Amino acid sequence: MVNRHRRFTWPVAAGLLAAIAAVALTALLVSIFTRQQEARNPFYRVVELTEETVDPAEWGKNFPLQYDGYRRTVDQVRTRYGGSEAVPRQPTQADPRSIVAQSRLQEDPRLRTMWAGYAFATDFREERGHAYMLDDQTFTERQQVTKQPGTCMHCHASVYGPYRKLGAGDLFAGFEKMNQMPYAEARKLVTHPVACIDCHDPRTMQLRVTRPAFLEGIRLVKTAEGLTDYDVNRDATRQEMRTYVCGQCHVEYYFKGPEKRLTYPWQNGLRADQILDYYDREGFQDWTHAESGAPTLKAQHPEFEMYSQGVHARSGVACADCHMPYQRVGAMKISDHHVRSPLLNINRSCQTCHRWPEEELQARVYAIQDRTSEVRSVALDALVALIGDIKRAAAEGGGAASLQQARHHQRRAQFLLDFIEAENSMGFHADQEAVRVLALSLDEARRGQASLPGSRATAGARTRGR
Repeated sequence: MVNRHRRFTWPVAAGLLAAIAAVALTALLVSIFTRQQEARNPFYRVVELTEETVDPAEWGKNFPLQYDGYRRTVDQVRTRYGGSEAVPRQPTQADPRSIVAQSRLQEDPRLRTMWAGYAFATDFREERGHAYMLDDQTFTERQQVTKQPGTCMHCHASVYGPYRKLGAGDLFAGFEKMNQMPYAEARKLVTHPVACIDCHDPRTMQLRVTRPAFLEGIRLVKTAEGLTDYDVNRDATRQEMRTYVCGQCHVEYYFKGPEKRLTYPWQNGLRADQILDYYDREGFQDWTHAESGAPTLKAQHPEFEMYSQGVHARSGVACADCHMPYQRVGAMKISDHHVRSPLLNINRSCQTCHRWPEEELQARVYAIQDRTSEVRSVALDALVALIGDIKRAAAEGGGAASLQQARHHQRRAQFLLDFIEAENSMGFHADQEAVRVLALSLDEARRGQASLPGSRATAGARTRGR
């Protein structure tokens, strides 16, 4: 009986196994087909996007995954040398913010001396995510001590739509008009911080540059490289565009002429000393230093310029590869629109290329930043000492020629130092370049002290044209 039972059981079991295998194979094929369909149709067109669709929430109806990431730029997470913690404040009628970032002026009071007489000596806080870029510019105390122009909107707001509207469809005409407006007037024309339309063509979703100042500036850079008639939206590769759309705003700039026209000072090149030489030739200054009388400059946020001098740029790595790394969602590969420090996302930002543990990669970054910070502090001490020496020499009736020379060196030392201070990577984007620039700043400060009567500083600095 047992043997007969086994003879009848094996065929049944074999049939069951075959059925299970067939079901499993069918499920696998269905899953593969579903994933293929997802990959073939990366989004569903819920709304029609046009050049007038400024609100990112509308774009989010077609691209909910990217929009979810974009909305997360409200996160406030601090790294050792960047990001911000949420600092509560009592809202007022003038400033309705209930949360702000910590004050850099309180963290390092030497910055007040560095920027004495300029609005940044009144209010300068840690950077926050893109979600805050418009409100933090609108409500900074700097607005209360100086009359900022509408030019500031170029980097702090979604201006592609307002530019086109102001210029009756002409982007550059609208750009010229907004430059000349008072800040408060221009602020009424914008609604959002940087948004989808500022980086993407609504019809094709291709990356594009929409900032007129960058369109002009990058053409200067490419002309110097031998590429004439360069049009970034026509000639750049997709990988280059993954940097250029960020470089539209993360750059050094100045307001040129009485019309406050936004200009990127790249005629001589992208390095800090090349930009400084351009400013010297143009005779441009941001303000007169309140303590020393020097014609001084304020560097802005030259991430693009510093990145361009680094190993990642030379290796073809784009800004988005680290700050907006690709992520897999089902069958789709998308860029993570939660723009943030790579140190908060080492697995996807760094380990794609660098096969080392997260702890080791973090330690390497902090080693670079710690060393840069140390040299930056030494350079800042030297600058503050020079400012003090100029004040004393002026009070003691020092010669006009020596004071003028010392102020010239202060101007140069200050800008070179501020170039690294204002750049938001603490040297990581180009570590050797950062230390080189800080060394030049130290040299200028020492030369400034040596030019004053009775100075004990040696005048043996290496000879360079000034």
